[in-house]
Amino acid sequence: MSKKNDTYYKHQPVLLHESVEYLITDPSGIYIDATLGGGGHSQELLSQLNKDAQLIGIDQDDEALHAANSRIGTDARFSSIKGNFGYLSRLISPELHGEVSGILLDLGVSTHQITEADRGFTFQKEGPLDMRMSNLRGVTAYQVVNDYSYEDLRDVIYHYGEERLSREIASEIIDRRPVETTTELRKAVESVVHGKHQIKSIARVFQGIRIEVNRELDMLREVLNQSLDLLHAGGRIVAISYHSLEDRIVKRFFKAGNHEGKIEKDFYGNPLNPIEEISGGIIRPTEKEIEQNPAARSAKMRVAEIIEHQEV
Repeated sequence: MSKKNDTYYKHQPVLLHESVEYLITDPSGIYIDATLGGGGHSQELLSQLNKDAQLIGIDQDDEALHAANSRIGTDARFSSIKGNFGYLSRLISPELHGEVSGILLDLGVSTHQITEADRGFTFQKEGPLDMRMSNLRGVTAYQVVNDYSYEDLRDVIYHYGEERLSREIASEIIDRRPVETTTELRKAVESVVHGKHQIKSIARVFQGIRIEVNRELDMLREVLNQSLDLLHAGGRIVAISYHSLEDRIVKRFFKAGNHEGKIEKDFYGNPLNPIEEISGGIIRPTEKEIEQNPAARSAKMRVAEIIEHQEV
C-alpha cells in the first residue's frame, strides 16, 4: 500500500455520526456520497444501511477513489464514479432521478490533498502551483497567478479569499512574475502583510486561488440545483462547509430552493419551497471532536429535506 493511501486512511471524517444520522431516512434507500474522499463517511453509511440499500460514491480525484475502494472493498451495495459533483445529474443513471433518499456533501479540500506537497494546496511545504482537485480540470494555480490580469487576480483574492489587502497582494504577485512555486507565492504575500494576521492572509490567498482553479462555488450551486431532481420527497441533503462562502450558498438554497434565497409563492400567497432546512441552523462539531481532529474546527453542517407538496 502506498504512502499516499496511508494518508487517506488516517483522515478523520468530520461530523461523522451526526451526518449519517441525519442523512438516513430509509435504511433500504439509495444514497449518494458526492464527496467520497477516502471513504470514511461512506463506510459509516454502509454500516447503518440494509442489505438491499445502494450507495454511490462520487469523487474527481483518482487517489481518493483508489483509497475509498480499497477501504470499502467488495461491498455489493457500493459503487464509485469518477467525476465532479457539479455534474451529478449526468453522473447518476437517469432511472435513479427522483429515487434518491439522501445526498452527502462534505465540501472543501481533503486532508490528503493538503498533505501531498506536489498537489500545491499547502503553503507549509514547497510544491508546484497546481491546486487542481482532479486531472479533469485544465486551469492550474500557476495560470491564475501568472496569466490573470491585475483586476481578475485582485477579484479572486478578494471575493474568494475574502482578503482585504487584495489590491496590494495582486500588485506584488504581478511584480514578481513568474511565480513558480507555493513558497514563492507565500513570500509574495508575506512581503505585503506583516504581524499576527500574516498566516491568515496567506491562507486566504491560497483559498481564493484554489476556489478559482476548481470552480468550487459554481460546482456547489450546480449540485444543489440538481439535488432537487435527484431526491424523492422526504429525501435529504447534508452539507458540511468550512468557510462562509460555502455556508452562505447552502443557507440561501436551503431557505428557498434557489440561489437568491427568495421564497416563491403561489397565486394565494402560499410558499412554494421545494426544500426545507430541518437542522435548525448550523450544527457544529463538539469540543471533543475538535480536540481529536483540529480540522473540524471550522465545520458547519446544515440539513434540508425535500418537501412533498399536497395537491389542492
